[in-house]
Amino acid sequence: MYELVADFSWYAGFVDLTWWGYVLTGLVLTHITIVSVTVFLHRHQAHRALDLHPVVAHFFRFWLWLTTGMVTREWVAIHRKHHAKCETPQDPHSPQTRGIATVLWQGAELYRAEAGNTQTLDQFGHNTPDDWIEKRLYSRFPILGVAILLVVDYLLFGFAGIALWGVQMLWIPFWAAGVINGIGHWWGYRNYETPDASRNIVALGLLIGGEELHNNHHAFGSSAKFSHQWWEFDLGWAYIQLLQGLGLARVRKVMPVPYVLECKDRVDMDTLRAVVVSRFHVMSDYARQVLLPVLRQECRMHRETRRSRFWRNRRVLLRNPEMLDAGSRGLLEGALMRFSNLRIAYQFRERLQDIWGRSAASHEHLLQALQEWCQQAEDTGIKALQDFAQRLKGYSLQPA
Repeated sequence: MYELVADFSWYAGFVDLTWWGYVLTGLVLTHITIVSVTVFLHRHQAHRALDLHPVVAHFFRFWLWLTTGMVTREWVAIHRKHHAKCETPQDPHSPQTRGIATVLWQGAELYRAEAGNTQTLDQFGHNTPDDWIEKRLYSRFPILGVAILLVVDYLLFGFAGIALWGVQMLWIPFWAAGVINGIGHWWGYRNYETPDASRNIVALGLLIGGEELHNNHHAFGSSAKFSHQWWEFDLGWAYIQLLQGLGLARVRKVMPVPYVLECKDRVDMDTLRAVVVSRFHVMSDYARQVLLPVLRQECRMHRETRRSRFWRNRRVLLRNPEMLDAGSRGLLEGALMRFSNLRIAYQFRERLQDIWGRSAASHEHLLQALQEWCQQAEDTGIKALQDFAQRLKGYSLQPA
């Protein structure tokens, strides 16, 4: 004991590291926090996309109490409300309604304000931990954990430990509350035209554990896996697979992948289920296989040689019309008025979207509507649309 105390330095703590040792330590500690957020809070608690072994789940809960002071029920409720009220004034942290600067730099303040809304917690905070230690410690004394961490960091690393503690305190408020909630709904690319403004910001993958694939997540909210393209990498999913291999996790839901059966030549209930469940895949395919080829053909026929005009038309054509501003809507309307085949293809896209929007219709009526859509698409004489209608018949949730 005497030797241990003798090794302590009031300015360097028990462990004296090089500058890169402190950087590496900070990255490791904050990375564990990010993994706790994406695997435990987000995919396990908020969306129930996987089950975790109780020991693993409690480790994540303890670590988050220690390094962030966040209460599981509050985080889950706020996130679920974000999905339910996305991009509306009721969304706790939408840059579309509150401004990108506000969400990016004041995301933690927005979180704390919503955490004090008891109506949000009552409506969206169900099925979260409510055991003895949650009620008597984690929820009751959320600041105690970060206070203990401050003492531990100082004893281990001295003044450098206080700096490490500061980085740990800022990590989640900036990257999660600011960057993911802010830039993730403001800038980046989209694989799917979801009804919100979500974006993918791939370059930040190692720092935020897969949460950068935000558009993918909003398209398939209950999926435990966020990466969809071959070149996307979801680090959180890699950890989930590791835990599953060790018997410490069980994946419950992943994104449905539609299959196209070449031998299938009619629309049946299997087709309908695949089209409805995988509607974001279907509309992404429709954009690539119908709208863009028709736009190119129309531009050639009308001798539209300016590539800048093609790319402007392409941008507004692929966007969800509800997300277009007045100028973009005017550009879209002009292109549809000028190109007749493009107007027909665009109208068929809206009709296809309308099919799965009929929540009150019976399966038989939806099936009939999809059959009629395919038949009428084939009758248009537009080759890209005809080919897509033929291919749509082969959609299935079951491989051949």
